[in-house]
Amino acid sequence: MANIFIIGATGGVGSKLGRLLVRSGHSVIGLHRKPDQVAGLADDGVSPTQGDIIEMTPEQLAQAAQGADVMVFTAGAAGSGLDRTTAIDGDGPAKAIEAARLLGITRLYLVSAFPEAGRQRERSDGFEHYMAEKKRADVAVATSELEWVILRPGTLTDAEGQDTVTMGPAILYGSIARETVARALKGAICRHRNKLKGRRAFWPAVEELSLNDGAYERAKPAAAPDETEDDRDRPIGPEPIARITA
Repeated sequence: MANIFIIGATGGVGSKLGRLLVRSGHSVIGLHRKPDQVAGLADDGVSPTQGDIIEMTPEQLAQAAQGADVMVFTAGAAGSGLDRTTAIDGDGPAKAIEAARLLGITRLYLVSAFPEAGRQRERSDGFEHYMAEKKRADVAVATSELEWVILRPGTLTDAEGQDTVTMGPAILYGSIARETVARALKGAICRHRNKLKGRRAFWPAVEELSLNDGAYERAKPAAAPDETEDDRDRPIGPEPIARITA
């Protein structure tokens, strides 16, 4: 089982992910900002550690993550201002990368944003800034030496979580429950026994995935004439970036 450090552990996705991972037998450390968030994390079996990603240095972040071997970044400014968006959504993942290096952590999971989000409505400068910062974070993670997975969910909702998702680097935009995103992240973390090869994806381009106790199950496509069973299970990529909708 893994020791997992969650940045954004009290957020809509992070809080759900922490509970799911603990129930699966993992040890979870959750970064939180406010003293009154300690009890909720502890009730979920998450070890709370206080800190503000805006103010923390990579060294302080590494200190908070002591003992972890996996890092998850699911924090966000949630529309609280341009400066906070820059500091959390843009600068935060870069700090996480450096903290991972300091600790020798090799795996990083980043919750990003679906690039086509909001394209059908009038867009504000704040929203465009948010998308630019998400892209900056994606690039920082993707060009690092870490084993990484970037998950780009559609519009997040508080609907009941689902047991299936559509996931791949090229799918149509849609909405998805935060609970479902948490289940997908948990599945990706648990599935690490099928290790990433280099930094290649372990998802086909477009597929329906069943989230079954931390493992992805899917109906395999018919093999090409010169394709073996192992070929169909091989990760494809070059990049483990997945867009995800329900």
